[in-house]
Amino acid sequence: MVFKYSNSNKRYHTLDYHYKKLFNEKIIKVSLNAGFSCPHLKSGGCIYCSKIGSGEYAGDIKDDLVTQFNKVKKVMNKKWPTGKYIGYFQARTNTYAPLNVLKEKYETILKIDNVIGLAIATRPDSITDECLEYLSELNKRTYLTIELGLQTIHEKTAKLINRGHDLKCFTKMVKKLREKNIDVVVHIINGLPFETKEMMIETVKYLNDLDIQGIKIHMLQILKDTKLEKLYQEAPFKLLTKEEYIEIVCEQLQYLNDEIVIHRLTGDPKPEDLIAPNWVIKKIDVLNGIDKYMAKNDIIQGQKVEKN
Repeated sequence: MVFKYSNSNKRYHTLDYHYKKLFNEKIIKVSLNAGFSCPHLKSGGCIYCSKIGSGEYAGDIKDDLVTQFNKVKKVMNKKWPTGKYIGYFQARTNTYAPLNVLKEKYETILKIDNVIGLAIATRPDSITDECLEYLSELNKRTYLTIELGLQTIHEKTAKLINRGHDLKCFTKMVKKLREKNIDVVVHIINGLPFETKEMMIETVKYLNDLDIQGIKIHMLQILKDTKLEKLYQEAPFKLLTKEEYIEIVCEQLQYLNDEIVIHRLTGDPKPEDLIAPNWVIKKIDVLNGIDKYMAKNDIIQGQKVEKN
């Protein structure tokens, strides 16, 4: 069967389909490191976060933003010479700066030829009212997506990983962004310490009841020189196997409305930084495993969503 929001064999709403439906051409996201910090660092930061703030594949911070962008564009042009681009502000918290700084960085990328929008990764506790008004204005003249880190709805887990904000804060920011008609993509992590499969599914069910437009699902990665690595070495906790992860993701997809775009179903850490689990390095194996599991069990996105 062909899923209605896919242009391939996928049984979920693919990002490639979403972009081609909107723009009728290939869209390429260019990951950038704008040199932002994080408001949570003074409290120790999230225990899983790497030194470069989840920006392992973002541009080189030693380069200015235009240089970062052009380096990626040069490579991508060989494969997609007529593609259009989205500037992806990825590393750390990309709304954590004075408004004039944010404007300078965002507008610099928007001035580049064939850039049709921005994706901005941030925290729900790091968008001021002043910033929100600017994002609203930006949203009226370019394609804008705000990516909010949540990771889990469970407060006990959030405290363990030192997330630094509660669920109420996250939910409030989603509603504020949607009131401005700004698209929201949410990041969650499967396999967080001591969470059960049921808890992970509850996180997705909660998000499905909010007005979100996309989701990124990650497997917990234990990276070198993080507080999570220390916790794992001192008191090892169970990590999901590849098979368990695939089963959980496929179950989660069934509880997501089929109009929600699936931006990511697994992460891809740098092998030299990874402590565990080793199977996450082979990203294509995980994605293929998800496709096979969904086909074998006749699963499609949204099939367990209660229809009104």
